[in-house]
Amino acid sequence: METRKVYLNEQTNLLQLEEHMYPLVDVASPNVFRNLFQYDEIPKIAFNDRIVPHHMPDEIWITDTTFRDGQQSRAPYTTEQIVTLYEYLHRLGGPKGKIRQSEFFLYSKKDRDAAYKCMELGYEFPEVTSWIRANKKDFEFVKEIGMKETGILVSCSDYHIFYKLKMTRREALNHYLSIVRECLETGVRPRCHLEDITRSDIYGFVIPFCLELMKLMEEYKIPIKIRVCDTMGYGVNYPGAVIPRSIPGIIYGIRVHAGVPSELIEFHGHNDFYKAVNNSTTSWLYGACGVNCSLFGIGERTGNTPLEAMVFEYAQLRGTLDGMDTRVITEIAEYYEKEIGYQIPPRTPFVGKNFNVTRAGIHADGLLKNEEIYNIFDTGKFLNRPPLVAVSNTSGLAGIVHWINSYYHLTGERALSKNSILAAKVKEWVDEEYAGGRVTVLTDDELVAYIDEVCDKYGIVL
Repeated sequence: METRKVYLNEQTNLLQLEEHMYPLVDVASPNVFRNLFQYDEIPKIAFNDRIVPHHMPDEIWITDTTFRDGQQSRAPYTTEQIVTLYEYLHRLGGPKGKIRQSEFFLYSKKDRDAAYKCMELGYEFPEVTSWIRANKKDFEFVKEIGMKETGILVSCSDYHIFYKLKMTRREALNHYLSIVRECLETGVRPRCHLEDITRSDIYGFVIPFCLELMKLMEEYKIPIKIRVCDTMGYGVNYPGAVIPRSIPGIIYGIRVHAGVPSELIEFHGHNDFYKAVNNSTTSWLYGACGVNCSLFGIGERTGNTPLEAMVFEYAQLRGTLDGMDTRVITEIAEYYEKEIGYQIPPRTPFVGKNFNVTRAGIHADGLLKNEEIYNIFDTGKFLNRPPLVAVSNTSGLAGIVHWINSYYHLTGERALSKNSILAAKVKEWVDEEYAGGRVTVLTDDELVAYIDEVCDKYGIVL
């Protein structure tokens, strides 16, 4: 016990004794947790009621993988598109650089050109970083471009170590450490992406590996980051859930038992089980400074944590946007649809065309009286998108009035009331449309055309 670390817990102001040692467990056969991951059954979430404490860092931030993981599930971006989106990210992150980094592929000339051009802009944030596989050939790209930091793919589950790499745990650990050491020898900051961590032996491989990384960090005096990669989206944030599926448990283990400082821990989530956002927020709460995201959650399979979601999670947790300009999110969404040709699902929070559009008549009536009743926050202020009402068979008179006032920007004395002849005539026409068998929402063009007819007939000026 005399060799075990005693340290002050700054959250509790109590001295703590490190009670356990965590040597590598070099097993002869892979541990793939068949009790939890029976392939022909739905994965199980088990509990042992071991609760770890919250440990929100003093500062938290967002990192971006739009140009890496975000390119793995769609047509590649052009160099010009990457540079434009990078500039948007810079503006969105604000003067404090809350979007801290953005990572790039380096395998094509297009991606390398984009990385060069983004670096030439001279922005402090987001810092341009790279991503490579754990081999020396890939590292040559990093040195060639002059990156200060690179991500390294470090597969840490026995699924990957035994079945993909055909190695033992000891062989994998030594291989990874050799690549990390090469990074350090040239002064490049390594960022180890712990792939498939939520199916890994946390205390038999992950913690021992992280302990070795901390030794290298001490030797070279260069930071080594740990990215917790929930590659398959198995992670859960439930208190008392068992590792390796417990995100609180993983973050706690890496921070406390491996001694990795919060500023060197970030979380990378996938949305296979609809948990990417919750798990990312949980990582902040339990001690990771960074969460890794992509714009609109575009990424492998079901995608990554949506970056725009974590902007608003940040504001809810901190009570401030810290200078982030959320209006840029709407500009990015418009750029994707108009310039890139990517169709955002219309009900996507914050960015879908219908995210703050109501159809129910009673909701529309409430919006007409006070938009706070049915709008999540001042979407006009924060997203340049005031709430709207779609006109359908359920809109009612209030919905029609709200649509006309919103579309034609009628406020104050110019605003229509439910008693106006224009609203009454439009309501009659809408009712006739649906009485005749219509089943679709009326389009803006249809409404404008009919409103023009009524205005001409009755001499109404909007």
